[in-house]
Amino acid sequence: MFGIRRFWAALLILLLVPIVGAAKPAVINVRLGLHPDKTRVVLDLSEAPEYRIFTLPDPYRVVIDMTEVDWQLSAGNPPEGRGLVAALRYGLFAVGTSRLVLDAKGPVGIKLVDLLPGKGSTPTRLVIDLESVPESEFIRQSQGAPLISTPMMASLTSTFVPPPPKPMQSPPSTKPVIVIDAGHGGVDPGAIGTRGTTEKSITLAMAKELRRQLEETGRYKVVLTRDTDIFIRLRDRIAIARAAHGDLFVSLHADSHESSEPRGASVYTLSETASDAEAAALAAKENKADLIAGVDLSAENNIVTNILIDLAQRETKNLSAHFAAMLIDELGRDVRLLRNTHRFAGFAVLKAPDIASVLVETGYLSNPKDEALLRSADHRAKLCEALLRSIDSFFAWQETLRRS
Repeated sequence: MFGIRRFWAALLILLLVPIVGAAKPAVINVRLGLHPDKTRVVLDLSEAPEYRIFTLPDPYRVVIDMTEVDWQLSAGNPPEGRGLVAALRYGLFAVGTSRLVLDAKGPVGIKLVDLLPGKGSTPTRLVIDLESVPESEFIRQSQGAPLISTPMMASLTSTFVPPPPKPMQSPPSTKPVIVIDAGHGGVDPGAIGTRGTTEKSITLAMAKELRRQLEETGRYKVVLTRDTDIFIRLRDRIAIARAAHGDLFVSLHADSHESSEPRGASVYTLSETASDAEAAALAAKENKADLIAGVDLSAENNIVTNILIDLAQRETKNLSAHFAAMLIDELGRDVRLLRNTHRFAGFAVLKAPDIASVLVETGYLSNPKDEALLRSADHRAKLCEALLRSIDSFFAWQETLRRS
């Protein structure tokens, strides 16, 4: 008996060793150094990751993809942009892939990439030197192959691939399918509040709470476009909703304004003509999410990238507007609303042609009071309760129409 125990103990140790050794590399620090002829970017790491580095135009960007890492950065890191780098952002880009995006102030070239092994208390360092180059050289470099550490990185999946539509079950589900879209994510943080609150964290927390409340009723099937801190392209969010045969698409966001005064929730539906200048500006900002995350759209044509507004059927627009009106009524019972609460703009994420869709701005992270509320689980639950009541009313109304 003792021999058998020793055998199973040894086997357990063997099974656990790969798990212990499979910890992700950690990024401990990101630094920018200024030199007369270059800007140096240094990543301090716990161990060497595999990497892929390339540039993208319109706007100028340098993208550093790595096998998934643990970001262990302290407050104030990564630093503010300096030298040839205007800004930095980082996060999970796809399953197994972490991304650091450097917004460049102009056309830049990758002068040097060097991976320095750690020694003693000195961490492993990934060093990237950037230099100013003519526009023609930047375009040539952007069209070339990325700089890679291993052949595996050349074929790295650069974007999230939505699941294919599942075969219809027999008998098919009669429950309405609610698709909840947590705005932003991963390398794209969205708006950032006065206390450092990120839009991506607020929307994900609220999406999970709304899913919980909807599923507790037993009346709905719920699909989240993301249930973790990962980047998903705008067009892929729509693809997920359509693959799930969604009946209603709710995209959750938190706004930001250059002034700290505006506060309150608002609801947007799709329109080619924005209801006001602020709505147009917000849609333009949100539609740049793919660029912020370092997605290359240069090979896509307008039909693919824009999913033209005129594809949205008139009936779908009417359903969206009807649901928006119900939602505004319910939100107004519990939370503060922005004036002219129902707004219209050309949000790319609302352009599914056959799914009623709304975008909910849950409040302003640039306003200290709204930010404090959105950080509160109780307040997010209250917002979700209003959404649940409006969803119940929307499908009850549709059922009444079907029976009449």
